[in-house]
Amino acid sequence: MTRNPTFAILKDADLTEFRKILDNSGDVVDSSDDLEKYNRDWTGRYCGSATIALRPRTTEQVSRLLKYCNRRRLAVCPQGGNTGLVGGAVPVFDEIVLSMERLNRLINHDEVSGVLSAEAGCILETADNFVRERGFVMPLDLGAKGSCMLGGNVATNAGGLRVLRYGGLHGSVLGLRVVLADGTVLDGMGACRKDNTGYDYKQLFIGSEGTLGVITEVNIATPPLPQSTNVALFSVAIFEDIKRLFGQARRDLGEILSAFEFWDVESQKLLDMHFPDNKLPIRPGAFFVLVETSGSDSEHDQSKLMRFLEDSEAQVVDGTMAQDETQLRRLWALRESIPEACAREGIVYKYDVSLPTARMYDPVLALRSRLAHPAISQIIGYGHFGDGNIHVNVATQHYEAAVVAQIEPYIYELVRKHGGSISAEHGVGVLKAPQMGRFAKTAAEMALLRNIKTLFDPRGILNPYKVLP
Repeated sequence: MTRNPTFAILKDADLTEFRKILDNSGDVVDSSDDLEKYNRDWTGRYCGSATIALRPRTTEQVSRLLKYCNRRRLAVCPQGGNTGLVGGAVPVFDEIVLSMERLNRLINHDEVSGVLSAEAGCILETADNFVRERGFVMPLDLGAKGSCMLGGNVATNAGGLRVLRYGGLHGSVLGLRVVLADGTVLDGMGACRKDNTGYDYKQLFIGSEGTLGVITEVNIATPPLPQSTNVALFSVAIFEDIKRLFGQARRDLGEILSAFEFWDVESQKLLDMHFPDNKLPIRPGAFFVLVETSGSDSEHDQSKLMRFLEDSEAQVVDGTMAQDETQLRRLWALRESIPEACAREGIVYKYDVSLPTARMYDPVLALRSRLAHPAISQIIGYGHFGDGNIHVNVATQHYEAAVVAQIEPYIYELVRKHGGSISAEHGVGVLKAPQMGRFAKTAAEMALLRNIKTLFDPRGILNPYKVLP
């Protein structure tokens, strides 16, 4: 990949203008040491060469900055918490980083409708704690909740652990304030669940990864905080048993089923190695399943759960149910600690794909059969079985181009063959942009996407090199 020569080179006059717009020298970052966190993503795989990061505090400042950059044709990389896994939030070359970290106000929470209004730089965990104090909960939950930001969550259409219960952000996000490349502010901060007045354009920005506009404020529906939560952990002998267990859970638990997560025994071995204090409380199997229920009536929920446990007894090797909050957290910690356990093995190549449930584990089996390299320490599979999303992780002692060449594009070909998606929840970014026209969209679809990009950002300054090849 080469830098687009039509983009301007940053000059001293530009810095002067940025400082004037931001009216605070601390909001312009130009020290090489301070820029490190803006240039490098947390996986260490992607690193840009930005010489400046801007930290606006208002939508108006974002508007003025983008208007200026568009006129000068200075490329811009919008950035939230920089917790992505596909290189979508860091510059590729010398793009100006536009950080949302200081646009971080919690504006309002309507305790009747449950709608939260917040700025894009608000940390997800901060927002969740805020609404929990008022008897509500955020509709998404991610492993990176302590550092990811709401604007980035929306821009990447983040999924996570609550999609099975509350659905995706296309349904939860009710309104957005977005600044376009030319500085135009789209004030679409509606809070109504029903608005049938023409095209629902906000949906285009959800999952656009900052390529169409910069999200500065969000209205998001927060559901009531469950009054009764139960978690059970099972081990099963074969993958087919997970499918049977999920079918049984849907029949017996119905509306209170809030999570159905799984991981393989290789993932569990990494947990045993790197987190020995959180011991597995059941006899092991080839796979593990965590089932969570959330409701408003503990007796009603317990009755449904006991029926599920009785009906599923023949399908499991062993199981346990959390008896208190401490046990509940320890069971969830097993599932949530898998990415960190794998990361402790060295370099991790992460593939976030969705497949029909019957084929979900196929990529793991295929890669184990295909890959033979001494640098590989582990190949694991885990994910959100309830919405068909598996995370395939290949851990190596150090970066190996030969390993990548064996994985890509093979894994994408396999996913397309079985009618899946090459990106379930992590986005496209730099990593998967070259594969979009080959394994994700038809030629007609790619032409439409490019036309949309040109309509919103005719000079192409917003997050270039991402999403569209």
